[in-house]
Amino acid sequence: MKLSREWEVSDRQYNIIVERDLRVAMSDGVEVSVDVFRPDAEGRFPALLSMSPYSKEAQSERVWPAAMGKSLVLNFPNAILEAGPTDFFVRRGYVHIIGSVRGSGKSGGKFDLFSPREIRDNYELVEWAAGQPWCSGNVGMMGISYFAINQLLTAALQPPHLKAIAPIHGLSDLYRDATYHGGILNAVFIIVWSSTNLVVHTEANITRGELGDDAFKQAVARLLRDKDISDKPGLVEALKNPDKIPNGVILDGVFHPTDSPFWRERSVNYDTVRIPTYIASDYSMLSLHLPGAFRSWANLKVAPKKMVIGGPWGEADRPFYQFHYEMLRWFDYWLKGMDTGIMEVPPVRVFVTGANEWKTANDWPIPGTIWIPFYLHRDGVLCEMEPWPDESSASFEDSPNKRGSLKYYSPPLVEPTEVVGPIALNLFASCTASDLNFFISLWDVDPEGKETLLTRGWLKGSHREVDPKRSKPWQPFHPHTDPQPLKPGEIYEFNIEVIPTCNLFKAGHRIGLKISGVDDEEPKSTIDLMFTPHLWSQTPKTVTVYHYADYPSHLLLPITKGNVVGTWISGGNIYLSPEEVKMLEPVFESARGHRAVK
Repeated sequence: MKLSREWEVSDRQYNIIVERDLRVAMSDGVEVSVDVFRPDAEGRFPALLSMSPYSKEAQSERVWPAAMGKSLVLNFPNAILEAGPTDFFVRRGYVHIIGSVRGSGKSGGKFDLFSPREIRDNYELVEWAAGQPWCSGNVGMMGISYFAINQLLTAALQPPHLKAIAPIHGLSDLYRDATYHGGILNAVFIIVWSSTNLVVHTEANITRGELGDDAFKQAVARLLRDKDISDKPGLVEALKNPDKIPNGVILDGVFHPTDSPFWRERSVNYDTVRIPTYIASDYSMLSLHLPGAFRSWANLKVAPKKMVIGGPWGEADRPFYQFHYEMLRWFDYWLKGMDTGIMEVPPVRVFVTGANEWKTANDWPIPGTIWIPFYLHRDGVLCEMEPWPDESSASFEDSPNKRGSLKYYSPPLVEPTEVVGPIALNLFASCTASDLNFFISLWDVDPEGKETLLTRGWLKGSHREVDPKRSKPWQPFHPHTDPQPLKPGEIYEFNIEVIPTCNLFKAGHRIGLKISGVDDEEPKSTIDLMFTPHLWSQTPKTVTVYHYADYPSHLLLPITKGNVVGTWISGGNIYLSPEEVKMLEPVFESARGHRAVK
């Protein structure tokens, strides 16, 4: 099929043979259950592998696409339909293998979220597929979210027959991207995800194995007394019933509050990824998958790669299909050797909201980006002018009785200003308690005052340590390994990573910044419901933010177009009212040589 005058992709020409519940023995004797969909024809075809702990039966249901969270399929939320467009690929000469990871569905073994053993199974399934009589020996991996995460993890093991992957909406650091944002527990997400999506029948309780039964029980009792934990009924229920599936998954997250070997062995080691990788996400996934896309781009040093970052569209429809032609071009090129033109496309494509158009580049951050500091000032002003020595500070209360916040707004922008790239908030602050949580949000404010959320950032105060070797001025890296309590009243610098955004602030719009101890905005979507709120502090405290010369709190924004002339704090209006003429007349009277006409 001609995709353009110059390029082509595989034709739609085959019917489909379905083989359900095939059992494939792993090297440790556990059998993994897979469904195989292949062309009804002689010959050998490339294979695409898709693995998850979700219902594999639901993945191949032919249901009309709906927005994520808007329907049920086989009594599961349609959010789990992420394996990719089976019919589309099989009819074009691919074998699609959809399987249940160990401990889930009809597979044997114990479920252990993204464990090395689970990923080793993927490796062995790639090699199993390559040796089947219907396979050409070339294997790819396909799917989004869970299906995407294990693509990157599997690629790091370098299966000999894995030739290309397409991790669309794939986080790559399970600690930072999903479970602890800035060191703050992403409580609602881990509860909702594990309790509604998984089809786990046997799970490994890693924490119990690490601690032993007695120490585990003592640790559970200690957490049940924790005031922050007690604020989340789902966490309390998991602690009271640790052996109930899937509470082990929840508790393994709760019991590992710092970055540790538990998380490291479940996160991507990019040093060993050599396989061509198509990276994609969108801004709606800023609380889960979007950071992983940018991390993958930055750390894939050898593998051929492409990256597409879409708009705030609420992730993909379910069943997932939107990137199907992009994926076809990718897999046709790498698995079939066809000239699809995919490698001629600019390597980076990002959708710029506000302008509502695509921007292309050869790298990320965009070459030529200028990071401009916007300083926080008294009266909630955010602008490029540096603060004076005697400027005042600002405070807010964060307690169960009052969840305050601070808001800062730039003057109206003089010209259309494009903000594309990583963002950092460098904040000088003190607290009346030994710890605090920072929830940061960035907004586009139109002339009528309507505020549109663009992105977020998070940081737990005790996790403020920065690794200078892994940090950039616009992207601090926090090890999250050695929390240090705050001394009440002492001023600290908090370097807070804000998830990258791509937005055109139109002339007359303002940049809005909110600083709070909670994420308490009214949810407007399924995604908002899933990712807010985090674990809130139940300890009353007052947080003070400083913005004067010795403590210049500022937002570092990546400017890729506009803002050549900075914002006008005065509004730029030089025309005088009669009252202003009267006030200024004495200043100019002697120079003018005559009095103004009354």
